[in-house]
Amino acid sequence: MSIAKQYDYEKKKVTTLRLKEMKKKNIKIACLTAYDAITAKVFSEAGIDVLLVGDSLGNVVQGLETTLSVTLDQTIYHTKAVVNGAERSLIVADMPFMTYQVSANEAFTNAGKIMKETGCNAVKLEGCSNVVLEAISKMTEAGIPVMGHLGLTPQSINQFGSYRARGTDESEADKIFNQAHKLQDAGAFSIVLEKIPSELGKKVSESITIPTIGIGAGPYCDGQILVWTDMLGLTVDFNPRFVRHYSNLNDIMTEAVKKYGEDIRASNFPSNKESY
Repeated sequence: MSIAKQYDYEKKKVTTLRLKEMKKKNIKIACLTAYDAITAKVFSEAGIDVLLVGDSLGNVVQGLETTLSVTLDQTIYHTKAVVNGAERSLIVADMPFMTYQVSANEAFTNAGKIMKETGCNAVKLEGCSNVVLEAISKMTEAGIPVMGHLGLTPQSINQFGSYRARGTDESEADKIFNQAHKLQDAGAFSIVLEKIPSELGKKVSESITIPTIGIGAGPYCDGQILVWTDMLGLTVDFNPRFVRHYSNLNDIMTEAVKKYGEDIRASNFPSNKESY
């Protein structure tokens, strides 16, 4: 019996507990981003375990260079749509820049607003500051599941100065390793590891009991996530090493739309059968 069949991924609702069970059974966790109901429905029915309403919506949906200007209301809007589309997947909402960094109390209030207004299953925070750790503890105690995020954290791009890999030197690798344990101790149910060396991803994943979700963090993480437009080849100007293209939607959609326009101009659409 295959691992996927044993897990029966097509039927069971994914929960934070189920993700921990998957880690224990060495069943890899499949994750994607989603920003609307129709793609969320497709991804959920195709067996994706976790859908992240990422602040990457600033790049993908809004066409911005960074994620920093995404607002709480925009996150709530898109998360509602994803929740409406996906029945099986666990839905995680990214908390936008400056909605959780100021104070643990403000982070707690904003997380509660997201959960209550969208019906999502969890929120995600970047980093491991004292405020973040306190916020995770408060949220967890109140029943708000929290996913952490270490390594390259896009909301800190102005501090980092580039999107280069993190944890490539010993001191930063040790820092990320220790931060993962701090996030786990604070109550996080999972941690995204972004753009770190494969061996560091392995070391972190083997040392904590909660699942790790990698993006450019090697094959040893407990799960993997990609931005869906990258994975399906809709994005044409972003080709990092960690992205594998499973389709080329940019070319497919371009050709389909061209044909649609040609049929209209040639009076081939609509036909009599397509008219009332």
